[in-house]
Amino acid sequence: MPEPSDVAIAEHASPAERITRLQAAVAERGPADAVQLLEPEPDEVIVQVLAGLIPAAAVEILWELPEERRRRILETASPERGSQWVRNQSYPEETVGRLMEHPLAIFSPELTAQQTIERLRELVQRAFITYGFVTDASGRLLGVLVFRELLFAEPTRRLRDIMLANPFALRPEMPVMDAMREVLRRHYPVYPVCDADGRLVGVLRGQTLFEQQTLELSAQPGAMVGVEKEERLATPWWRSLQFRHPWLQLNLVTAFAAAAVVGFFQSTIDRLVILAVFLPVLAGQSGNTGCQALAVALRGMTLGDLKPGGGRVLLAKEALLGLLNGSLVGITAGLGMFVAAIMQANTHAVMLSVVVFLAMVASCMVSGISGVIVPMTLKRFGADPATASSIFLTTATDVTSMGLFLALATWLVR
Repeated sequence: MPEPSDVAIAEHASPAERITRLQAAVAERGPADAVQLLEPEPDEVIVQVLAGLIPAAAVEILWELPEERRRRILETASPERGSQWVRNQSYPEETVGRLMEHPLAIFSPELTAQQTIERLRELVQRAFITYGFVTDASGRLLGVLVFRELLFAEPTRRLRDIMLANPFALRPEMPVMDAMREVLRRHYPVYPVCDADGRLVGVLRGQTLFEQQTLELSAQPGAMVGVEKEERLATPWWRSLQFRHPWLQLNLVTAFAAAAVVGFFQSTIDRLVILAVFLPVLAGQSGNTGCQALAVALRGMTLGDLKPGGGRVLLAKEALLGLLNGSLVGITAGLGMFVAAIMQANTHAVMLSVVVFLAMVASCMVSGISGVIVPMTLKRFGADPATASSIFLTTATDVTSMGLFLALATWLVR
């Protein structure tokens, strides 16, 4: 059933305005929800809508469609665009290959400047063209053609003498983040994309690259707590429920693990009721320490700062920071326990404050280490390091902090 806003688009907008509004509505949705919105539309309209999206988004939506409908849409699109969508889909997600557009301005090195300008006059009527690309008969990229050089060249001069030879190019299998680092100091509006043999397989607009990376970064905080990347503000409540609820069930199971630890030491809590007051203090402080380490680890992975073998260095650093931070906050928490115990006339005030101090130091160290191990483990198993990392980290910190605290109290406070 289309939403009211979608019906309004269909009934009251002009064809061009309708396409623009549909593109905006699709851009606000995940692939599955976008398919539901576009399903009633003619194939020609869907082609125009997809053509205005980031190529990666267009490919995701296309491959959410039923096979027969997808085949019709690919046939309706221009041969260049249809073949480019198919080619893009052959590359893994979050790679340059998913973001490529078809390079229209391809020329032979033997063409003259005058002949090239005549061809460009026709091409610019069909698409926005920034650079020309000079290739040989097998499609290998020889050079890039800057239109300023072309405009001021002698009409009879060959492109092989005008082009910028050996241009910088990206590889289609390159991860988006690696491509971001490569282009960070170049700032070209368009980049050629070549395969291992140097053949031109597509072009990538700098704007598209940065837009895609912005989307990925915006999805990372949600992924840490089990919110799928596909969920957007316009996602229907029932689909959001499908996305989120399984992770909440997992979080509940892990919470039972922490509860089991507390239950194991029930006799100690019955004997020293004051311990219950400080359980959330230990859990909250160690959890925050772990989240700090997790944030640094994820940032290092995202920016490529975490090189092979660098995990051990980061692990040692976070363990040291956990020790130092745990010692400092442990002193404060120990003093708090001492004051609380004195106010209750507890004869174990000194030992209880020592227990809090030791538990805080140990739990902060373990939390810092966990903040590094959790995303590295997820990555090793082929998952997104951010995926539900906060849920796994919280479990580790809660079990460790509460378990250590209650175990030390059981052992030291007689």
